[in-house]
Formats: sequence, structure tokens, C-alpha cells
Amino acid sequence: MKALAIDLGGSHATCALVEDRTILASRTVSTDGTAGLTPVLPLLAESLKALLAGAPGSNAAPAGLAFSFCGLVDCVRHRIAGTNAKYDDGPGLDLVAWCRATLNLPLKMDNDARMALLGEWYAGAARGYDDVIMITLGTGIGGAAMMQGRLLRGKHSQAGCLGGHMPVDFNGRTCTCGAVGCAEAEASTVALPGICRSHPGFASSALAAEASITFEKLFHHAGQGDQVAREICDRSLRVWGTALVALVHAYDPELIVVGGGIMKSADRILPFLQSYVDRHAWTPWGKVKVCNAELGNNAALLGAIPLLEGTADL
Repeated sequence: MKALAIDLGGSHATCALVEDRTILASRTVSTDGTAGLTPVLPLLAESLKALLAGAPGSNAAPAGLAFSFCGLVDCVRHRIAGTNAKYDDGPGLDLVAWCRATLNLPLKMDNDARMALLGEWYAGAARGYDDVIMITLGTGIGGAAMMQGRLLRGKHSQAGCLGGHMPVDFNGRTCTCGAVGCAEAEASTVALPGICRSHPGFASSALAAEASITFEKLFHHAGQGDQVAREICDRSLRVWGTALVALVHAYDPELIVVGGGIMKSADRILPFLQSYVDRHAWTPWGKVKVCNAELGNNAALLGAIPLLEGTADL
């Protein structure tokens, strides 16, 4: 099968032409500074048409457009159900009609974390597993769950995809979602600068000299022996481990796939998470395997084929 795919994130969108487990071609569209999703749609249409015009591979027409969105998605009507301070006009847009008018193709859409899990299940680290959770550690923290080969979505499209909003500290920070102590508020890239600056020893830390604070820099300074960096690093690892244990108890997986930009430090993160889950998750049947995602930024795009085929639908 051939398909068009869009993976829309907070600052850019990737458009791709996919055939089976291969991305034939892709283009990136910046969405920085745009007022909502409406002005982005013509840019997406232009990129998709350009991909079709130069289509490599077989001459088969695409079966449809798979749209991965960084928010809540109504997977029955294929509409945006909720956003978090980005693309706030999205719930009012009829993207199915837009796609039909622009490309003469059907459209299916889902949350970006579910799409990434679909991609890893179809073509990456989760091949051969049907009971899987995925968590993405990046600007925010995303999550998705698959049980017995079926994506978990729920009546209100929220089931399984709010892994970053598992509470890990009831005395913690207020999250953008309105809850307190979510994993995303306690250990995500967007929260990290505030977390570091609130540490009482920040002024004497090497982190204070950084123009921007990322987890890559945090792990570097921790490795160099910076005490503040080590404390924040250790706490972040425990936050992620706590969130994973909660997800294991909620969804009964055999495999946890961990992806996202923070996993550039996978050599530090994965051994800790595997050990933490081994020690703290109650799984009398055996141990849950924790592994690194394989597909990187291509995961949601490669989820296009199983989404359009409906092979993981409930």
C-alpha cells in the first residue's frame, strides 16, 4: 500500500509519501509563528502535491492521507478533539472535507503518540508484540497503549495517550493540562529550564552558564560531576521510571518502547528504566522489557499504513 502522511508537531510538520515500510520521500514545513492550523493547511497541501508529482516507487495511487496530530483526536470522526495552547482553531476544522477537496483522498487521523506506536509496531522496535506501551520523552511527554494488537483510544479519545500526564508528585508543579505533578511538568524538555533555575544550587552550577538548558547538556554536566546536574538528572530518571510503572499497572504490556529527543542519552536512561521497572512493577507473570525506539522521527509517518488499513482498530 502507498499512502501520504503528515506528522504535525508544535513547530513543524513533516509530509511524506510512504509505501509499505518505506518512506519514499518527505518534506518539512515550518509552523513557527503561525496563528493556528488554518494558515498551515495550504502549505501542507503544496508539499503533499509536490511529493505526488515527483513520486518514486510504484505507480499505485495513495490509499489516503494519514494525519498525526499533537493533541487529542476524535478517531471516529477524524477531527481534532482538543489542543494544548497550539493550533487552537483545530477543533473547528473539517480536515476530512479539506483532504477530499484538496487531494481527492480519504483522511484518517490520530494522536501523534499513537501514530508513533503504530509505526514502531508495524516497522520498528515493537514488531512481534501485541501488548505494548510507548512513551516519548521530548518537548513534552507523550504516551500510547496497545492491548492484544488493538490501539487503546476510549470513548473520549483520551485512553492511553496521556502517559505524560500520569501524576508522579502530588506536591509537584502545575502542569499545562491543569493537573499537579504530571511527569511532563516534572521532567520534560519544556519544563527543564524552570526546574533547573529553581534548584537552590543553580547559580553555582555549570548549567547557569548555558544559554539554553537541554537534557543532553544536563546529562553531560552530570557526567562531569556537577552536583546540581546530577541531582536533577537522578530525579528526572525517577520521574520517568515512576510514570512507566504506572503505565505498566494500567495497561499490562510485555514491552515498553521509549522514544523522543531526550533518548539521545539512551545509554544512561534505558538501563535505569529497565532496572526501575524490574524492581517496582508488580508483574507476577514475568518482566516487562524496556527498549529504545528504532524509527526516530519517522515512527508516526510509518504508522500511516496500519492506520489506513485499520489493522489495529478496536
